[in-house]
Amino acid sequence: MVLSLLSVLSLSCSKKEEAAPAPAASASAPAAPAQKVFTAGFIYVGPKGDYGYNQAHAQGAAVVAAMPGVKIREEENVAETEAVQKTMESMIELDGASVLFPTSFGYFDPHILKVAQKYPKVTFLHCGGLYQEGKHPANVGSYFGYIDEGQYVAGIVAGMTTRTNKLGFIAAKPIPQVLRNINSFTLGARSVNPKVTTSVVFTGDWSLPVKEAEAANSLVDQGVDVLTMHVDSPKVIVETAEKRGIFVSGYHADQATLAPKGYLTGALWNWAKVYSDYVTMIQSGQSYPHLLRGGFKEGFIKMAPYGAAVSDAAKAKADSAKARLTDGSLVIYTGPIKDNTGKVVIPAGTVETQTDITLEKMNYLVEGVLGKIPS
Repeated sequence: MVLSLLSVLSLSCSKKEEAAPAPAASASAPAAPAQKVFTAGFIYVGPKGDYGYNQAHAQGAAVVAAMPGVKIREEENVAETEAVQKTMESMIELDGASVLFPTSFGYFDPHILKVAQKYPKVTFLHCGGLYQEGKHPANVGSYFGYIDEGQYVAGIVAGMTTRTNKLGFIAAKPIPQVLRNINSFTLGARSVNPKVTTSVVFTGDWSLPVKEAEAANSLVDQGVDVLTMHVDSPKVIVETAEKRGIFVSGYHADQATLAPKGYLTGALWNWAKVYSDYVTMIQSGQSYPHLLRGGFKEGFIKMAPYGAAVSDAAKAKADSAKARLTDGSLVIYTGPIKDNTGKVVIPAGTVETQTDITLEKMNYLVEGVLGKIPS
């Protein structure tokens, strides 16, 4: 595909001094052109140091910045409004960006789609997996990861660490990706401890620190002794758990320093792999996948190191599950599976692998989850 690259051409002229007798004056010769610089833009909905979603993306961008011949342009705290359109256009017009990574879910429609039509030579890659071939512009793509594999492993650790058999999950919005994390965490926990339940609280948005703190305290008051989450910044929840003397499993990025006593592990993104692969392909003019997915096997996700409270037995169970998820011998959504109303959602004999499109439309909470999906 045609790439719009910044070209930096430095010409220096030198003139040989004439000597007598001189046959002819030497013509000036241009020096070799300087290396072309490839610019990638990264846009974050929150601060880069949020101990969560945005920090995980920024860590990936930092790896891209260290690649030869590549520079990056970053902008944080960009709202999911026309503000992101202005940011994208600025990166293209002023910085010469050839590829943009607008990372927030709400950036896609209409913002990325609108700007992509205006700049057909620039590549727009969105985190969230919303791209549809034939419907969306050819210079747009989506990527995401099977981080519910990490939540399943974290659930095993939680299920073997809890003393009350009460786990808590603080979630932002009830979209399929969030429901999948809640369910996978619970299925992992109940695979090693069938007595476990997971109480879920939906806050209503990706970053509501006050509501997140309130939810954490409320769950602890109900006897929950392990918390996890799917919000943009787990910082408040992790710190609240540590203050209340319970365990916590992180998400997005490593929050271990915030809870030295209670941090168990965490399901983390490895965006460095995704971003460096994309930039390498686009920089060299190769075709790139417009819809990209990956889990442990592809190196898109990883686990945070185990905390001091994790037993050797829990580590062994979690490591075994991770290995089987990596080689494909463990499939999380293998029937029979019931939802928390008793309805069979995956019949016996049915296996929904990570690439099954059905999982992208998940609209239920599994047996063992206490709570309802907001209408």
